[in-house]
Amino acid sequence: MIPVEYYLVVAGVMFGIGAIGFLLRRNLLVQLMCVELLLNSVNLTLVAFNRMRPDDHNGQMFAFFVIAVAAAEAAVGLAIGLAIYRLTRSVRSDEADLLKN
Repeated sequence: MIPVEYYLVVAGVMFGIGAIGFLLRRNLLVQLMCVELLLNSVNLTLVAFNRMRPDDHNGQMFAFFVIAVAAAEAAVGLAIGLAIYRLTRSVRSDEADLLKN
């Protein structure tokens, strides 16, 4: 059986990559993928802690709700990205302030 610490190290690395990618990139689609990576690292942590107590399924239920929130976030993010692209013919997040009008 794989120790929980290994899962937590992988989840921490995933979270770090997602956070750095979100902060450094300006492409909206890459930022959305980084947010998905952040949420998946949280899911991995929840399921890893759930393996410590197999009789309790709270970690898996929370992971399910995080997946549902991630799907809604992706739909809203892609709709905003489409709106930005229609106005600017670019998907750079720097140009999102043009949607104010």
